[in-house]
Amino acid sequence: MNIWSILSLAIVILILIPNMTILFNFYTQKAENWNHIQEYILPDLLKNTGLLIVFTGFLTIIIGTSLAWIVSAYEFPMKKFFKWALILPLAIPPYIAGYTYNGILNYTGVIQTTLRNNWGIEVDQVYFNILNLPGAVFIFTLFLFPYVYTITRAFLANQSASLIENARLLGRSPVDIFFRVVLPISRGAIVGGVSLVLLEVLNDYGVVQYFGVPTFSTAIFQTWFGMNDLNSAIKLSATLMFIVFAILTLEKVLRGRKKYASTTAKARPLHPTQLKGWKAWGAFGYCLFIFLLGFLIPFVQLVDWMLLTFEKIASPEFTTLIWNSLLVSFVGALLIVLFAVIIANFSRMHQSALSKSAAKVTILGYSIPGAVIAVGISTVFIGLDNGLSNFYETTGMESRLFLSTSLVILISAYIIRFLAIGYNSIESGFDKIGNKYTEASRMLGMNMTRTFFKVDLRMIKAPLISGFLLAFIEIIKELPLTLILRPFNFGTLSTNAFKYASDEQIHEAALASIIIVVISAIAVFVFHQVLEKESN
Repeated sequence: MNIWSILSLAIVILILIPNMTILFNFYTQKAENWNHIQEYILPDLLKNTGLLIVFTGFLTIIIGTSLAWIVSAYEFPMKKFFKWALILPLAIPPYIAGYTYNGILNYTGVIQTTLRNNWGIEVDQVYFNILNLPGAVFIFTLFLFPYVYTITRAFLANQSASLIENARLLGRSPVDIFFRVVLPISRGAIVGGVSLVLLEVLNDYGVVQYFGVPTFSTAIFQTWFGMNDLNSAIKLSATLMFIVFAILTLEKVLRGRKKYASTTAKARPLHPTQLKGWKAWGAFGYCLFIFLLGFLIPFVQLVDWMLLTFEKIASPEFTTLIWNSLLVSFVGALLIVLFAVIIANFSRMHQSALSKSAAKVTILGYSIPGAVIAVGISTVFIGLDNGLSNFYETTGMESRLFLSTSLVILISAYIIRFLAIGYNSIESGFDKIGNKYTEASRMLGMNMTRTFFKVDLRMIKAPLISGFLLAFIEIIKELPLTLILRPFNFGTLSTNAFKYASDEQIHEAALASIIIVVISAIAVFVFHQVLEKESN
């Protein structure tokens, strides 16, 4: 085995052990509260989780696919702006969006206050209450649809124009073309995008906890920290893993075996049609409406609250929170890209069962919700600390849980959770350059490692940057893993915003939230520019 094989195997083991620990303990460990949970709590968890994923999935498909088609197929006012601006809702974590919209819509919010003071209208609060399951679906839909939009738009932009043009020549209407041509050929992209949406919904803790919707994430937290019953939390985590595997299996079934390919190597990309009159302004209005709800309105409200509380919240301690967030996000994203490069290069150079398994295991982490990973990796690291207790004692260390209470466990969890993001980006980069340059270098006498650093690495700069930015965005927004695994007295912007919002100090949560949003929005813009430059 060469160095690439050894490193890839080590990374695979890092990802597998926490997840296998959960599945093993599900069958072997007894849990004192498990019978009670099964009888009284589990049915509600399954019901709420099912409703959330069904309605969120359906609505994100409608919004994401329709926007992708409009932006790809038509020209209308401000299209270039909306092309990347419709990705910006990803910069606002759903839990921050949930706090913000509740603040906008509640009794003291800007809408009801304006109605009372300016128009003398008193409205029943029930019509503005979003702290319920439909409200959670509303938040998830608005701030997760870009997954469907981005993947579907990228697919449509590279499709041959002949399919659409032939349908037009046959007299099909735009609506008919959309349902009979566009949806069938885009099925794989749509299903891929909505599967990411559903995984994000299952991973969420902040929205469902704040909105009072019992789900597996909230139940794992309550069982572990409220009941002090780790074994029952492990059983809940394993149950959630089974649901995730069922969703991934369903994704494979929905994708089916149908594939659409061009009959010629010179396939032309889709050429947008110029819209005129009310159709042009209708497309503009639809894109603007979604952009306002999904980014601009909550962003402006957060800025307003930040200005009200800036002097109260800004302090040296808050600067430490910014530094902590940037530190773990930068280190985590850097290690993710490093590990992703190792596995991706190993997979393309060695067509073996081990390399294929390594690639599949890499994607596994993103399929597992953060709370589940936290349970698994905590169990592993506590076991490691117990095994090293004699070593700690001989070295005079005060803590007997050194690894379990350090940044090592938190960053390791980030790597497991988000490695797939970096891997997918880098794998696509390797696929694009192929192996011809590598083979030429090897024929000229360079070994595999020198070829990688001198040739391959320089040709995948854009995928490296993209993978780093995507991982950085995800880590800086991440909440469940950070809440559970952060060291004592180690706070981040996400935990600070969550703490204030949970204490009903929504205005005070604005400063941390706006910094997360601004950093993420800048990263999203740079990511879009990298993609545009690479595609041209």
